[in-house]
Amino acid sequence: METSAIIQTSIHYGLHFLAPAGIAYLFYSNRWKFAWLILLSTMLVDLDHLLADPIFDPNRCSVGFHLLHSYAAIFVYAVVFLFAKRGSVLQLVSLGLLFHMLTDFIDCQLGAIL
Repeated sequence: METSAIIQTSIHYGLHFLAPAGIAYLFYSNRWKFAWLILLSTMLVDLDHLLADPIFDPNRCSVGFHLLHSYAAIFVYAVVFLFAKRGSVLQLVSLGLLFHMLTDFIDCQLGAIL
């Protein structure tokens, strides 16, 4: 694996696993472990990759391609985040989904420049 691919993969998975821990600790310090688990659980959104052919394409950007990564879905996640009760599980789930989309978007951009 070449250096740029290692860097991109490290950033991608660091944002998917470690950054949610930081978000949970910063914004939900009294229940950060619970919040982190909820944020991590939103990675189940990647099940929509199973509907694609091929399932994994390293040169394909997930955002805007897969059903649950579509711009319409991202809009719904944002609306839910804005209108859900502050600190609720629903708001945590929508935050996790939005952060997941941001992470995938960053990965797309890195793939284009690395």
